[in-house]
Amino acid sequence: MMNNSYWNPDNEDFKISCNGKIYVDKSMLIDYTNSILHTPERFICVSRPRRFGKSTDANMLVAYYSKGCDSKALFDHLKIAHRDSYKKHLNKHHVIYLNMQSFVSNQENIQEMIKFLTSQVILELKTEISDVQFQDETKLRLCLEDIYRYKGEKFVFIIDEWDCIFREFPNDLNSQKVYLDFLRDLLKDKKYVSLAYMTGILPIKKYGTHSALNMFKEISMINPTPMEKFMGFTKEEVKKLCEEYQIDFDEMKAWYDGYHLNKEVSILSPRSVVFSLMDRKFKNYWASTETYESLKVYIDMNFDGLRDDIIKLLARKRVIINPSKFQNDMTTFQSKDDVFTLLVHLGYLGYDEETSEVYIPNNEVVESFVNSIEDSNW
Repeated sequence: MMNNSYWNPDNEDFKISCNGKIYVDKSMLIDYTNSILHTPERFICVSRPRRFGKSTDANMLVAYYSKGCDSKALFDHLKIAHRDSYKKHLNKHHVIYLNMQSFVSNQENIQEMIKFLTSQVILELKTEISDVQFQDETKLRLCLEDIYRYKGEKFVFIIDEWDCIFREFPNDLNSQKVYLDFLRDLLKDKKYVSLAYMTGILPIKKYGTHSALNMFKEISMINPTPMEKFMGFTKEEVKKLCEEYQIDFDEMKAWYDGYHLNKEVSILSPRSVVFSLMDRKFKNYWASTETYESLKVYIDMNFDGLRDDIIKLLARKRVIINPSKFQNDMTTFQSKDDVFTLLVHLGYLGYDEETSEVYIPNNEVVESFVNSIEDSNW
């Protein structure tokens, strides 16, 4: 049988993660997604910074739900295996997996991307479901409706890097709306959707009254409830790793902790922790994945005395912000609050929901700020 890329894919990506020298069990995320299957709450958009395990979680959900593989051996020893819903849903669902970055990278514009995405998914659908006559093979929604109408089949949608369009085409508002409307047409009010799980860096883009995807529960660094423990490595998880590798836990916290999502949960950057444990040293691991220039662009805007607040933050003080007006993109800035809110989503700042304050979370981020400021025109 052909190994599909989009329709009921295999579990190879998650298997690679499990085979890594350092693997932290986040499988209880599945217990939460199982609880919202086939409910009005089945739409989730999880946004958090790069290096915080978004794609690993998406690959785990694909491996668990997809009918295109047998993942029992991968999950039987994980925490989810002890839950009542585990066997009920293990490899029992049709999965449609879309990594939007892979589609955007190969197309010149949004219209061509949507056309290519549609053709690729429908091509795989036709090889697996040959007993349904599709009324219109140019629209993915209509093909899925045909399958649901004639076979009663529903689908789990896993969409990774959902927001890359807003990073690749930051100033093309028309293309962004076309893309949002495509997702709305595909997902909203559709009986064939069992679960829609999207991951990205940014929350869903706001367009005034244009609420294309208002059915989604948004999970972010600003509002992580109820998924705080799945947004990164918790202190308890990292403490166990430090004991195993005989690494100083307090030093690890000083370098990579500080993202306090509520009173009980504080998370660390998974990528930085893993690299630190493997190298047996503490350093800034952001340099290989983020450019200092990107941070420099935002702090050089200097809205409302933003630079003075940056100096306060570097002195480990806090600054009050209003994140509610942020438009969830990388270009629409009306105030320093918008800039600071973006920096929270990018992981450069922590956010205290109780006090509405931002702060620099750890030594790694301090070094990133210092390097950016040294190259700026301050």
